[in-house]
Amino acid sequence: MFTAVGVREEVIRELTGPGGPFELTTEEVLGQPAAVFATRMRSLRELMASTADFADREFLVLEDQRLTFDHFISQVAAAAAAMGRRGVGHGDRVAVFAANCPEWVVSFFAATSLGAIVSAYNGWWTADEVAYATSLSQPKLMIADRPRLERAGTGRSDLACIVIEDHWDSFIASGAGTSLADIDGPLAEDDPAVILFTSGTTGRPKGAVASHRGLIGFVQSTMLNGAVRMMAEMRANPPGEDDRAPGQAVTLGTSPLFHVSGLYGTTLIAMATGGKIVYRRGRFDPTAVLRLIQDEGITAFAALGSIGSRLATHPNFGEFDTSSVVNVGFGGAPASPATQDLMRRAFPNAAHAVGMGYGSSESVAVVAATGGVEYQERPTSCGQVAIGFEAEIRGPDGQPLPAGQEGDIWCRSAYTMLEYWNDPEATAEAIDAKRWLNTGDIGRFDDDGYLYINSRARDMILRNAENIYPIEIEYRLDAHPSVAESAVFGVDHPEMGQEVKAVVVPAGDAPADPDDLAAWCQEVLAPYKVPTLWEIRAAPLPRNAAGKVVKRELYP
Repeated sequence: MFTAVGVREEVIRELTGPGGPFELTTEEVLGQPAAVFATRMRSLRELMASTADFADREFLVLEDQRLTFDHFISQVAAAAAAMGRRGVGHGDRVAVFAANCPEWVVSFFAATSLGAIVSAYNGWWTADEVAYATSLSQPKLMIADRPRLERAGTGRSDLACIVIEDHWDSFIASGAGTSLADIDGPLAEDDPAVILFTSGTTGRPKGAVASHRGLIGFVQSTMLNGAVRMMAEMRANPPGEDDRAPGQAVTLGTSPLFHVSGLYGTTLIAMATGGKIVYRRGRFDPTAVLRLIQDEGITAFAALGSIGSRLATHPNFGEFDTSSVVNVGFGGAPASPATQDLMRRAFPNAAHAVGMGYGSSESVAVVAATGGVEYQERPTSCGQVAIGFEAEIRGPDGQPLPAGQEGDIWCRSAYTMLEYWNDPEATAEAIDAKRWLNTGDIGRFDDDGYLYINSRARDMILRNAENIYPIEIEYRLDAHPSVAESAVFGVDHPEMGQEVKAVVVPAGDAPADPDDLAAWCQEVLAPYKVPTLWEIRAAPLPRNAAGKVVKRELYP
């Protein structure tokens, strides 16, 4: 077994007890008692300032752009001053609509240092989706790259826009000479910091609002839970002698910055630990990524969606030196045991550190995590609930269920999202009066407290770590003149996790052509949402007594 329960509890007491490096205490957060760290930073601006300790270490790399932490801090200060001169202040929104790049990260910390709120646009969105998010969040300024603007626009003709390829240098120059110490406006822990958009059950994206407290808590909680697992495993199974000093962590920045994994899991953790992030331009290319791993000495990457398997099974894999990789993580969707084993074989130096975390834009911090030996012993589990979190399985009546029974997963922490932006009804449905969050997932606990998720029990589709709500696609299909009704659901896929299938009932004698319907969807939906599997069905969709479509009868 992984380790005795007593060893883990002993480590937790050492780390979180009085005087420990992660000492926990209870405080009131948004009207409810919650576990918080006794010693903590209070804002992202403090986190920014703390990176000065890493000085001339490289932080952000994209081709010939190589920003050290010192250079990064100076750019953030200049960008914050430039935003301030354009009227951006506390509570204003700044939209960022760009591929992963240093300018994205600089813009994020410049805005949040002012107390503004970053509206993080999905880089795959169409013009219709951008227009909706712009109408919802009403940004005062947009930072965007040219390809996305050419494809989707800003969503508002009067919105001031800094085009990275055209304006960035002059934008930074307009704030030159400002130091981080000059950015000193008021910031509170529970001030909103970022809006991450998640596909909505009502057919439109919802904006999950995370606070400064939530993002700082993500960092400390992740580090604490990782330290507990590592220390407990080492005490149960002492390692051999290794005199090598650990070098700088170098993370492959393939996870989008508009996702939890890219912004929180990669960027914030690298800032807190002095790590480096290496980005690349363009679509995912296994050969180019393998070359980057070799040339930059990548030590960690997130194998979201099909990324890991596409690398490990590429015919040229053996031509590259990937021995620097010592950490491989999963997230966004459960990874099959076969995929986990594939990663361990392909990256043997990371075999002991393959792990996964379960969380969401709404939970902000990671709800449960697993890795190392315990992940090998329970490969279908998300692990135990993170320290500082509460989680329970509830039945249809809202009451907690015992171990072994499947139901809705609810969780609570000091770091849960504040709200869905400008959507009080959706917020009330997701968060109850005591700040418990309904994750929307179905799962169960085993007798040892390990969490398991039934990914087929929920309506949401997880394709390459992208969340897709079928109703958004169904609304679009049902608007087509040749469609009487439709049902959309996920079908298991060995690399992508799931792919999108649409079952369509034609309207009368009208023809329903899959190519035509796909083009119809592409007009307003991001490419990853467009169905790739189609079934044209003559009979009406199966429904229950309440009139709801019974999708399980349509599953292959």
